[in-house]
Amino acid sequence: MDDTKLLKRYAAGEEDAFQELMVRYRDSVYAFLRRFISRSDLVEDVFQETFLQLFVSRDTFDVSRPLRPWLFTIAANKAKDALRRLQRTEATQLGNMFESEESTIDDVLNALDHDPRMPYDDLIRDERAESVKRTLARMPDKLREIILLAYFHKFSYAEIAGILGIPIGTVKSRLHTAVARFADHWQSSMLCEATN
Repeated sequence: MDDTKLLKRYAAGEEDAFQELMVRYRDSVYAFLRRFISRSDLVEDVFQETFLQLFVSRDTFDVSRPLRPWLFTIAANKAKDALRRLQRTEATQLGNMFESEESTIDDVLNALDHDPRMPYDDLIRDERAESVKRTLARMPDKLREIILLAYFHKFSYAEIAGILGIPIGTVKSRLHTAVARFADHWQSSMLCEATN
């Protein structure tokens, strides 16, 4: 089945058609993003944001236009946004160092030339990411979904309400419940790991 037919089916509400589109394009979009973004930790986030954008744009895309260029435009724009956010964060950290009265020019030059990460930092980050995934997997779908939209995809309450088709008050209460449940699961998983 060609993309146009799948898009029409998805626009009509058939989520299986979305899955087929995702399977069809996931490898090429992922490879594009790996080449576009040099940081592997950003690639996964941007990949998910790209397909989330496709998922939530069902009512706005023009089924008479080809999907592939549109999808790659989304991926490129999401990648650019992620890189801009990263640059702002790094610039803020560097700017704070320049503003500090205690920093000398040698401190600033050393910071520019030195990677402060230790070899085990990546291992700790990966282990923490796995713990987060396991904790999220244990949560009910509705609570996991709202945490992903709010914290991982940074949607506003209004955007989440639109995506899920629920009132903003429900978004707030469900998010509060989800965060509390996540914290409980997280604590219990950390206790289990500490005792093992």
